[in-house]
Amino acid sequence: MKIYTKRGDAGRTSLFDGTDVAKNDPRVDAYGDVDELNAAIGAARAFLSDRDVDGVLLGIQNDLFAVGAQLADPKYDPSRRKAKTLITEPKIEAFEKHIDRWEEKLAPLKGFILPAGSPGGAMLHLARCICRRAERRIVDLSAKVGVPPIVIKYMNRLSDLLFVMARVENKARGDQEVDW
Repeated sequence: MKIYTKRGDAGRTSLFDGTDVAKNDPRVDAYGDVDELNAAIGAARAFLSDRDVDGVLLGIQNDLFAVGAQLADPKYDPSRRKAKTLITEPKIEAFEKHIDRWEEKLAPLKGFILPAGSPGGAMLHLARCICRRAERRIVDLSAKVGVPPIVIKYMNRLSDLLFVMARVENKARGDQEVDW
């Protein structure tokens, strides 16, 4: 398989089912933002000191390929797909458990904090922002053609988790949060 097809030279690409679309198609925008999020998480992992956070992020990177696969397939049917392409309620419940566990160790928030801190913490804040953009694109796509609601829920909870992870990493590195 060659990495280049030359189809993109004309601004076109194919979805999983072979449908030919423009590169600015809402579906391509949505899975492109998910891909960018995945890369930002990978970059954040390069700076982390907290191995627990890193392990959770590795699983999320795999999940984001599943999200992208669902978004890239107009005929996605979870009953006919491999388990690794599924986003399930237990994954979201696991996010909530991580959030609850980590928040017990963090100072309560009294307002907004600036998205900054250690290199890993700052990268996780950036990933959270990309996650929110991807979520908006997915909601927009859902309004046009439909997206499994679990995908929207996953992305929403993921941004919450990334925020808490940024705080955890900053605390581990001794960086003080700056109130707005």
